Amino acid sequence: MDYRKRIYEDKAVEARVSVFCGEGGAAEYQVMLTGRDASLPFEDQLRNLLEAYAAVVREELATDATAVFRRYFLSDAANQTDRVMEWECENAFCPLSIVQQPPLNGTKVGLWVYLLTDMRVRTLDSGLLEASRNGYRHLWSGGACNKAANAEYQTRLLLNDYVMRLMGQRCTLAANCVRTWFFVQNVDVNYAGVVKARKEVFVTQGLTERTHYISSTGIEGRHADPSVLVQMDAYAVDGLEPGQTRFLYAPTHLNPTYEYGVTFERGTVVSYGDREQVFISGTASIDNRGEIVCPGAILRQTERMMENISVLLQEANASTGDITYAITYLRDVADYAVVRDYFAAHYPDMPHLIVLAPVCRPGWLIETECMAVVPARNPYRPL
Repeated sequence: MDYRKRIYEDKAVEARVSVFCGEGGAAEYQVMLTGRDASLPFEDQLRNLLEAYAAVVREELATDATAVFRRYFLSDAANQTDRVMEWECENAFCPLSIVQQPPLNGTKVGLWVYLLTDMRVRTLDSGLLEASRNGYRHLWSGGACNKAANAEYQTRLLLNDYVMRLMGQRCTLAANCVRTWFFVQNVDVNYAGVVKARKEVFVTQGLTERTHYISSTGIEGRHADPSVLVQMDAYAVDGLEPGQTRFLYAPTHLNPTYEYGVTFERGTVVSYGDREQVFISGTASIDNRGEIVCPGAILRQTERMMENISVLLQEANASTGDITYAITYLRDVADYAVVRDYFAAHYPDMPHLIVLAPVCRPGWLIETECMAVVPARNPYRPL
């Protein structure tokens, strides 16, 4: 993995980039940008961040790299989203996720962007972005939401609508969806409705504990509109052959999620001819009986969380050195310094962001999701 770090002193922005170039396949980039001056007004922080992003694209990426997904992390979505959208409306369409999850370094905005080279990109009538190459169609969706009466109904509508959009592309949730994210307002109260709706919709789509689920993150996150209780982002791939997707379990360290009533996979591997992409769901300090490890101890929970992630990656013949991006969610802002120092000591190069976002189970003080990529030679087409 090629890691790059740039600090734009004049803009008070730090950019971290991971680069993977497969043999015969597309290059992929993960770009993570964070501000370094919390005293600046939001307008200045956003402008500096976007100017730094443009510089990264110009200076660090291939000329044909195209953004296929962007997520903004805001400190106050109700007052900041319109300004973000003003900028986005002036640029080529890209699936967009905007969520209130304040960066914990005290700044007001962070940005994560995923880019690929040598892709034909178009926006479908359904609103999905299609990035196609080598017989694969990568379908991205961001920021889906509605205003149904409660979190359960909103989740049900989100998933049913997504199923219909996939069907319009001759795809299904079970065969093609690789990754989902659910951002839940007041997760301690509303997550139960998300879990119930997701489980019931999954049954209708042939997703059960006897088949498989989908790698996912379900976490606190607010929309600009307080009536929106749940937002969903999703990623699917059309063109995969049977056997190109497999799932990770790490049974020595983690239990199946259905044992404590939720329905997602711990990790998913998608194999291409030139690489394997590893998607790790939001992972916390948990053992293989579903119990919280080290209640109340943030450093020990962080260590166990990363141990769990490492074991999942090992099952995919990968390691933490192959991680292309990571997002860490904290329940308590007071834990930030401990977690920041831990990552700086152990994972100094990894593109990484720490945000304020309570995990779906109150005893979990911390959770991290990530993606890794490893070179491979498989009997499939390159990405």
